[in-house]
Amino acid sequence: GFIFNSSYGNAYRLTGNESYKDVLLTAAESLSTRFDLQVGCIKSWDVDSGWQSERNWTFPVIIDNMMNLELLFKAAEFNADDKFAHIAITHANTTLENHYRRDNSSFHVVDYDPDTGKVRSKETAQGFSNKSAWARGQAWGLYGFTVCYRYTKDERYLEQANKIATYILKRNSENDDGLPFWDYDAPITPTTLVDVSAAAITASALIELDGYTEKSYRDSIEEMLKTLASEKYTAKRGENHNFILMHSVGSIPHENEIDVPLNYADYYYIEALVRYKESYGLNNHKT
Repeated sequence: GFIFNSSYGNAYRLTGNESYKDVLLTAAESLSTRFDLQVGCIKSWDVDSGWQSERNWTFPVIIDNMMNLELLFKAAEFNADDKFAHIAITHANTTLENHYRRDNSSFHVVDYDPDTGKVRSKETAQGFSNKSAWARGQAWGLYGFTVCYRYTKDERYLEQANKIATYILKRNSENDDGLPFWDYDAPITPTTLVDVSAAAITASALIELDGYTEKSYRDSIEEMLKTLASEKYTAKRGENHNFILMHSVGSIPHENEIDVPLNYADYYYIEALVRYKESYGLNNHKT
């Protein structure tokens, strides 16, 4: 979802070239084949090979899948096919029911029984532990439910987005920089890593969410963006493999992409800056 929206979605938005829309519709159709009505979700990973096959999963669904839903909502608008919107809404509702804890943090992976639709287990793949709150997963959920509210105006999604935002900002305050550690429940030591990608996604999502609520997130947004723009997190031009932001974390459990630049950190940071300019420009201040 976020791969196609970030590339072909923006290409279509900026040019109106119908060939880009065709790609988006093809991607949405392909994505929809992974939806199971019994489960009520889009399947994330196949489980017959790789490290996923070692987890004893049958139908794993990751919180990241919330980022697929914008593609489906767009496809529904493109061809007036309610099938795509129905899949998106059903997936969001199932995720709302099963992925979130009482404190509004999210599990990373929920595994379902495809025969019954019942939950088999709630675990993590990239987080510190099955009971922990993997930071980028919290950001994906915030962004995803904000998008769901944009397209449906269902107050449940807005309420959930606000709850997630409250959780994230509270946990971010545990770091003097105000940015998320890679997992909110990882032991905090002088070497505990920040995940800048989670911060960038959160900042962008909060700007959109701020436009839907009476509560203002602007101060938190500005603090986060200023920190990301500091020398500690923004690389000098020509360094950092030509990425903008430093210090993101892919997956510590897999020993992969640890304290490196990541493309979606840069993408959502740029998106956040564009959104900030559009939302809080001199002629468009929120009171």
